[in-house]
Amino acid sequence: MNRLPPLNWLRSFEAAARHSSFAAAAAELHLTAAAISYQVRSLEGEIGFELFERLPRGVRLTDMGRAYLPSLRKAFDDIAISTAGLFGGAREETLTIRASLSYGALILSEILPLFRATYPHIHVRLFATVWSDREENDDADLEIRYGDGKWPGWAADRLDAADGIVVCKSGTGALQAADYLSEQAGRGVIQIMGCENHWVRLMEQEGIADAEKRLKTIAIVDNSCTALELASRGLGPALVSANFARRYLEDGRLIRPIQASIPSSSGHFLLLPHATNRLRPEALLFREWLLKRSEPIACNNTPL
Repeated sequence: MNRLPPLNWLRSFEAAARHSSFAAAAAELHLTAAAISYQVRSLEGEIGFELFERLPRGVRLTDMGRAYLPSLRKAFDDIAISTAGLFGGAREETLTIRASLSYGALILSEILPLFRATYPHIHVRLFATVWSDREENDDADLEIRYGDGKWPGWAADRLDAADGIVVCKSGTGALQAADYLSEQAGRGVIQIMGCENHWVRLMEQEGIADAEKRLKTIAIVDNSCTALELASRGLGPALVSANFARRYLEDGRLIRPIQASIPSSSGHFLLLPHATNRLRPEALLFREWLLKRSEPIACNNTPL
């Protein structure tokens, strides 16, 4: 085959694959089911392979259809991203993002102004959540969650993977990690709900026995922002993601009393729903923009 198949054939195939239905694809593309079927048949004839199994109800991709779909979908996404980026300024658009409270306040707040400066026609609505299993704001175009990257019904792109570090307002820095942790365990620490085992993990990593029994808690909070604020006011040390603590360390509000850390087996992910509808071009554009500014690292489902 020396030429590309007609674009309308490819669009019909992609829509039918997404919906697993010629009728649903027809409704989306404002065609008839017969027209979708004809165009898919024409595409199959052009390339010489069947792309769908025809079932009594709906259709199912063949192995060749599943192999063909990702590159085709990426091509459509690239066209949408390029069009939104180059020509989207002709009209105002709104992008809705749902993110964990800490990621939104400590990471997105720093980089969203850069996105707006690049794409001033896209207005961002940011909804903050504390727990990733909450279902409010279901109209969000994109979602950012902390966990292992495995959520049924969602495709996940890794954004970060930072170690957990100890931060506090002041300290001598003279103690070894095991001595500091043993001493501080008796005085008390700030705990983050869902991450209570992180202090114990760090203590055990440094060779401290009976860590769970020895550890006292000063306060329990439900997000890293509150933990960092309490630590910066001298309440006690907190164990948080190094990414979240970066600005506090840079401006001197917090220090690292010890260099010991615990490796992260989880991280923040940008989630895309496995939906039958295609993502809006603005969402695809933001996804590409954010991934270029993130550090994807291979991947507990707790909100550090």
